[in-house]
Amino acid sequence: MRLGKTRLVPEFYVTDFRRSLAFYTDILGFSVAYDRPEERFAYLDLNGAELMIEQTVDPARMFNEGALDYPLGRGMHLQIEVPDVDALFARVQASGAPVPRAMEERWYRRDAVELGNRQFWVRDPDGYMLRFFQDLGQRPAPKEPAR
Repeated sequence: MRLGKTRLVPEFYVTDFRRSLAFYTDILGFSVAYDRPEERFAYLDLNGAELMIEQTVDPARMFNEGALDYPLGRGMHLQIEVPDVDALFARVQASGAPVPRAMEERWYRRDAVELGNRQFWVRDPDGYMLRFFQDLGQRPAPKEPAR
């Protein structure tokens, strides 16, 4: 694990630290790289995908603009690659977590190729949107019709 080298690590404010920590570790499979329980903070890792969760104990240290109303993180989601998306999807379904988009295969064009994902979307307990995927490889993109 190369903690500290990642150039972008999101930090989620959460409303119930224990509930969120259990969701990320027990259901999604993240491990706790390190934590500060007295600050209700954990740095999490899932195969190199890193994020932080915190239920702040010091309102002066919060850097948000406005109220923390559900769903948190509106307007963005995180895409996280996993080695076995089907096993993760089964755990998420068994947990009863909200799944706004069930398992699907989706192809995204990048220049002359399409990149494939087997993916699903889930909301964490505070409403943060997570899209987990497994790489399906690439294929030639269909020819675009002449204009």
